[in-house]
Amino acid sequence: MILTVDAGTSVTKVALWDESGMVALVGTPIATRHPAPGLSEQDPMQWWSSVVGSCARLREQVPGGLGLVEAVGCTGARQTFALVDADGGTLGPGIVWSDRRAPAEAEPSAGRPGAESDPGTRSGVGADAGSVAAKIAWLVAHEPGRVEASAWILAPRDLIAWRLTGTVATDATMASRTGLYDPEGRVAEDLADAVCSRLPPVVPSDRVTGHLRAEAAAALGLVAGLPVVIGAGDRPCEVLGSGATESVPMVSWGTTANVSVPVGSYPQAPPPGVVVSRAVGGGWLLEGGLSAAGSLLAWLGGMTGRPPPELAELALQSPPGARGVVATPWLEGARAPWWQPGAAAAFTGLTTAHGPADLARAAFESVAWEVWRCLRVFGTRQPPGPAVSGLTIGGSGAGIPVWLDVVTGITGRWAAARRSGQAASAGAALLAAAALGLDYQLDRIDPVATRSDPDPAAVQRYARLAEQAEQVAAAVVGLAASGGPPCG
Repeated sequence: MILTVDAGTSVTKVALWDESGMVALVGTPIATRHPAPGLSEQDPMQWWSSVVGSCARLREQVPGGLGLVEAVGCTGARQTFALVDADGGTLGPGIVWSDRRAPAEAEPSAGRPGAESDPGTRSGVGADAGSVAAKIAWLVAHEPGRVEASAWILAPRDLIAWRLTGTVATDATMASRTGLYDPEGRVAEDLADAVCSRLPPVVPSDRVTGHLRAEAAAALGLVAGLPVVIGAGDRPCEVLGSGATESVPMVSWGTTANVSVPVGSYPQAPPPGVVVSRAVGGGWLLEGGLSAAGSLLAWLGGMTGRPPPELAELALQSPPGARGVVATPWLEGARAPWWQPGAAAAFTGLTTAHGPADLARAAFESVAWEVWRCLRVFGTRQPPGPAVSGLTIGGSGAGIPVWLDVVTGITGRWAAARRSGQAASAGAALLAAAALGLDYQLDRIDPVATRSDPDPAAVQRYARLAEQAEQVAAAVVGLAASGGPPCG
C-alpha cells in the first residue's frame, strides 16, 4: 500500500492506495488569513499538523491501522512558500500562491531579487504580483531580517517531506513555477546569493529522497524507515492522475481552477497569457491558471449563508445562462488568460427576481467561460497541436454534477471523470509506485467512472450567450485597466 499526502491550498488530503485503487481518504482544512487587501497567509505549522491529524483519522478507518503501508508519496500546491530556519522552524507566516503583495517587484524593471532581468524571461513564468520570485523580492526589500534568519525557502509539500525524512529537496515541476529556476530546473544564474543559497536542490519527481524518521513515524502511526517519494506539484500530478493528453486537456476544479495541456517539447512561442511549466517525466505543461473556483463558491456561501454543496445543488435549478445573471470570478484579480491583477469579481444582470440558485449557476458559468477562453488561447499555439476532443476532470469538480453540465455546455466538449475524484493523489501514488518498481496502472487504480456528453440544447444556448459573457468580462477588465476600483 502507498500513503499519499496532498498538501493543498485549503485542505490537506491523506489517502491510502493499493493496486486496485483508493482504499481510504481523509482531509483536514487549512485556514487562510487575509490581514490586508491582496495578502493571503497561512500558518506553516498547520501544514504539518494537518498531516498528523489526517493520519490519525485515517487509522480509524483502516482495520489494523497503517502497518501495511510500503511507501509515502507527496504532492501539493505550487507557489505557496515559507521561510524556514536550519532546524525546520518556520519564520513568520507562509505566503499563499494567491497573495498579490508584490506588484512593484513584478514590474520588468524590478527584475529578479538582486538581478537585472525580468523574472519571467527564462523561467516560463511571467512577471506577476503573485509569482514567488516577485514575493521573495518583496521580502528582501521589506523584511530582510526574516530572509537573513532563514535557511530555506520551501513549499508546503517540501516542508512536509523534510519533516518526514530530514532531507531538503524539491522537484522540477515545483521549481518551474517559482520564476527562480530556468526551464531545465537549474537555479537561475542571475539570482542574488542570498536567495540562491536558500533554494532546495531539484530531484526527479519519482525519487526516494529519504526514509521516514522515527519521530515522524510515531506521529503518523507508520513504520519507521519507509521510503518517501518527493512526487510532483499538484497540477502535474493531476495531469498524470487524470490521464490528460494534448487532445484531452485536464480541467481541474479546486480552490481555483486550472486548464493544463501536456506537450512533449518546450514551445518556441507560448501563446499569450499561458504559463509553461515542467510536467512529470521531462515533458511540459501549457497552463491556464484561473483566479477562483471553489473559493468563489465558498465566498458566495458566506454571503448567502448556504454551504457550497447546497449552492451546487441549487445551481441545477437555474437554467443555462442563469436567467440573465453573468459573473466574473476574479476575487483575487484576473489570471489566465487576462493577467489583470486589478480586475474584480462581479455579478451583473441582477433583479429582485433572482435568488441564490441563479447566483450559484452564474458562479459556475463564470469559471467555465474562463476555461473556454483558455482553450481558445491554447489553440493559437505554434506549431499547432491536435484538436481538443474532450476534457478530463481533476479536483473535486469531478463529483459536482452542475460543474460537468456547465463546462461541457460552454466548451462543447465531453468530460470524463475518474472514480476517486482525487487526481493529484492518484498521480502521487503512481510516482511513488514507479520509484519502488511497483505495478500500479492508472486505469486499474482509478478507472474512468463517468463521461458527460454536452447537451446539444445547452451548447446552442451558451453559443448565443458567448458574446454577452465576453462583453461583461471585457468591461470589468477595462474598468481595472482604466484605474477603477482595485480587486480586494
